[in-house]
Amino acid sequence: MSDFLDFPYHFDGRGRSAVTAREDHIRDLIEQVLFTAPGERVMRPDFGSGLLALVFEPNSTTLAATTQTLVQGALQQYLADLIAVQGVSVVNDDGALRVTVRYVVLLDRSTHVASFGAPGAAS
Repeated sequence: MSDFLDFPYHFDGRGRSAVTAREDHIRDLIEQVLFTAPGERVMRPDFGSGLLALVFEPNSTTLAATTQTLVQGALQQYLADLIAVQGVSVVNDDGALRVTVRYVVLLDRSTHVASFGAPGAAS
């Protein structure tokens, strides 16, 4: 099993770059796609989903549907070689945006569910 750099970048107890297993690495990649704004990365200006721009939009079924489509499209565009997205659910509750992604890791066909809250949202 290979080790991957952990996200966000930090040092482990030995003072080395922290590493993580493949399963956590893929979850980290999903998080990066979700919470990176297009234009934020210098060499990849199209990377990201634009999800954080929707946090302050009025809560509605239209917003939830738009967010689901946006997230699913971004994940398929940037991580299609690693995962197959089975479903995305979005909940906007009192300004706390929560995204749950169901996906299959293509390498071993294992199914996973990962939930993410917008940075700064209440737990």
